[in-house]
Amino acid sequence: MKKALENIAFWAVYGTWYLLSLLPLWVHYLFSDILFVLVAYVLRYRHRVIWKNLRNSYPEKSDKEIKTLQRQFYRHACDLIAETVKYTTMSYKNIMRHMVFKGNEQVAEILNSGQSIALLLGHYGNWEWVTSLALWLPPLTRDVMLGELYHPLQNKVMDRVVLKMRSRMKPVCVPKNDTLRWLIGNKQAGRPTMLGYINDQVPKWENIHHWLTFLNQETPVFTGIERITHQLNQAVVYIDVKRLRRGYYECEYQVITRDPSTMGEYELTDIYFKRMEQTINRAPQFWLWSHNRWKRTREEFDRRFKVVNGRVVEK
Repeated sequence: MKKALENIAFWAVYGTWYLLSLLPLWVHYLFSDILFVLVAYVLRYRHRVIWKNLRNSYPEKSDKEIKTLQRQFYRHACDLIAETVKYTTMSYKNIMRHMVFKGNEQVAEILNSGQSIALLLGHYGNWEWVTSLALWLPPLTRDVMLGELYHPLQNKVMDRVVLKMRSRMKPVCVPKNDTLRWLIGNKQAGRPTMLGYINDQVPKWENIHHWLTFLNQETPVFTGIERITHQLNQAVVYIDVKRLRRGYYECEYQVITRDPSTMGEYELTDIYFKRMEQTINRAPQFWLWSHNRWKRTREEFDRRFKVVNGRVVEK
């Protein structure tokens, strides 16, 4: 009974989502403009978090400049919602007009050589549309698996809706806890992989092994990608995203290394966050400022935790 009700709820939600996605993009942007007024001026969604993040990241900017960035962020966030809904029924030809990828040949060359790729990006621009990257790859000489790492949603209905939307452009969604199993399984089967990681989120306390300065603040970061790429000898590629104008983006592949074993401890992580910082600083309003990125501080970490044999444990 529970499963049947869940299926009914899924098709009701997805059906509504699908029908809305059939509307022209300009209509979605009209809804976005209305939503912007509601979110920015009525609900003031996460206003304090956004302001604090921007203020601490750009202390040299005036309050007026910070207010402008905050307003621009709200507008982009509403556009992102509209673009995500529209993505459900966008044709391949249409999405390729709106999301352009550069450097596809070098990515294809790596995959054709039999080497897998760890693809690094952040919550910048429209990360949902990045899944259309498969449309831009030239013909590959090998059987390659494309995937994106994701965190399953607690709401099972919305989780199914999002998975269905994200999977339509060929990359498969790989649950976080299945990452190594998926990578190793494909490696054993002789299939190179290209798995996308959004790595600019805040780690849990027990996963903090490295701190760095990111956007003018001491920041705890994930380091698991270093271990995975070393263990499986994967190439590491960063995607630099630019928003050209409303609804149009350009993504450029930047190869960081093809031999992660030559890099020092945390060097790869440091390079990723430096690239991410450069991307954000170019146009800050298009990053996800509503995320409480700096809620874990070094002071609290040192007070509550210690590292024993490489593991973070409570004191």
